[in-house]
Amino acid sequence: MTSQNPYGIGVSPPAIESEDRSLAKIFDDFYSVPDFQRDYVWGEKEVEQLMQDIYSAFGADPTSEYFIGSIVVCPGPDGVYQLIDGQQRMTTAFLTLCAIRDHFGSLKPPVSLDTLKDQIASTDLDASGHDVHRYRVTLQYEDSRDILTKIAASAGQLPEIESPTRSVANILRAYQVIRTFLLQEFPADEAALRRFYVFFAKNVKLIRIKTLSLARALKVFETINDRGVGLDSMDLLKNLMFMETKQADFDRLKNSWKDLIDTIYRVGEKPLRFLRYFIFATYDVDRLREDEIYEWFVKNQALSGYKADPLKFVAQLLDAAQAYSRFIVGQDQTGVTNRYLVNTQYVSGAARQHLILLMAGRHLHTGPFSDLCRHLENLFFAFVITREPTREFERLFAQWARDLRPAKTANDLSVFIDAHVRPAQQNLAARFELAFNELSELSIQHYRLRYVLAKLTQFVNEQAFGAGDGNLINFVKRVDIEHVLPQTPGPAVRDAFDKPDNITRYIHAFGNMCLIEDTINRSVGNGLFEAKRPAYLQSKFLLTKLLAGPIQVGSNTAINRAVAGLEVFEKWGSAEIVRRQLMLTGLAKRVWDIPAAPPAGQAVTAPKTA
Repeated sequence: MTSQNPYGIGVSPPAIESEDRSLAKIFDDFYSVPDFQRDYVWGEKEVEQLMQDIYSAFGADPTSEYFIGSIVVCPGPDGVYQLIDGQQRMTTAFLTLCAIRDHFGSLKPPVSLDTLKDQIASTDLDASGHDVHRYRVTLQYEDSRDILTKIAASAGQLPEIESPTRSVANILRAYQVIRTFLLQEFPADEAALRRFYVFFAKNVKLIRIKTLSLARALKVFETINDRGVGLDSMDLLKNLMFMETKQADFDRLKNSWKDLIDTIYRVGEKPLRFLRYFIFATYDVDRLREDEIYEWFVKNQALSGYKADPLKFVAQLLDAAQAYSRFIVGQDQTGVTNRYLVNTQYVSGAARQHLILLMAGRHLHTGPFSDLCRHLENLFFAFVITREPTREFERLFAQWARDLRPAKTANDLSVFIDAHVRPAQQNLAARFELAFNELSELSIQHYRLRYVLAKLTQFVNEQAFGAGDGNLINFVKRVDIEHVLPQTPGPAVRDAFDKPDNITRYIHAFGNMCLIEDTINRSVGNGLFEAKRPAYLQSKFLLTKLLAGPIQVGSNTAINRAVAGLEVFEKWGSAEIVRRQLMLTGLAKRVWDIPAAPPAGQAVTAPKTA
């Protein structure tokens, strides 16, 4: 019996096929990355950006579709497609399916979905007609292939890898970022997680370009990556401005619009996100999807004023974009570096919700604006560490913007902080303490972990020696994260530890970590605590130096006051790691200005404003 040719008798299949496919349809097939491709290179921020973008589309309209790009494939051996272009997003999508499966499995009771399992791995026929088990994505290099297989085969337990290669480290961190994202947005909500999974599988789409040969696939890849970009997402609004502008003013409008676009793209920002946050910061709007922006402007031409004076409106947009772009790179509205905005870069990653309030408050005097930045850094981190859904605090910031816009003076800001920020911090206080007590390097993105350690370390040093330039980079650059109980413990360390069967948990615990200069870290080694202490004494970081023993300089000095209340440890076991984590939690509440938690069951609400 011969198979039917879908293209008709005697008709050859097309040399190039292009098809719009959901991820569910994409993962009906198997893919392998050919040897000539590069490693997996996406970092935490690229992965987080993709997840945030998909989540934003899901939150705006769960019935909408979201396009994440194209892939180029050609048939390979045993019916497995060779992935010529799109390895990064395909690997990330595959890791996301694994992370969703593992998050379902962590719920109480655990949830298992056969459809999801089949999208990760399935049975296929090999060239000889025998059943063979395959994972939907297979990477080219042995180290990358092995770690991806282990994640796909596991039940959420990450393998211990000694001295991972760059690609392995990137894959592990990508998986951790996605798991952390799911924990933050869907902590224990099975129904919401199911809806997100359906959206991810059925509504997130790729264009799959399939060719008959590798040579043709490479040519398609070259063509795709050598052509200009399509229409800009702000073109409709631009056209609207030109429709309302006198022809004599076209050159002025054209130049102003180019400045606007260049300003946004110069900092790698998405124009529609800027426009959406501009609306939140400028008008009384707290709910608006990206695909509704143009229609909103059409309906609100009197409110925005673009019809009466389009040049003035574009100038207003440009002014906001210039401030927005400065905030993103850590500068205030005048272009001066602001330590709190720089710090927020370290903690925000792909998130930008704080920019709503920064734009709303950009007319504050310089001193109060810097104070606003300090409060926003602290609050933003509290939202992150307590896994507050980003959609919720984005809406909160949009609502608060109305009260912040007219503020100019320190007193105006104080009224705003007391009305909104302080109550929010107090409502988060109990969750903040719990989250910090349970903090692990497996529960937070690596770049945020470095931020947390840097802020704690900087705080103690500034208490002792003064603020200096306040630059957090001094506690990030050429600095390593040191695990007191080593990441790769030898037999002597395992034998000496009081809970050897549970040692992995304590290795990853936040209380087991400190910062140390990279020059010193090379000499620390993976030995026993007693052997490491002399190296800790060499550190300029007091929080690390305390691990070597008590610090006493003179009588009632700033240094003594800075370390007062910080415990010194003579040995290092499970109890000491837990106690140090509790100590760091208390320190963190001072660093991020978290008040005492209200009595159980009592919420704090902001006073009503006019």
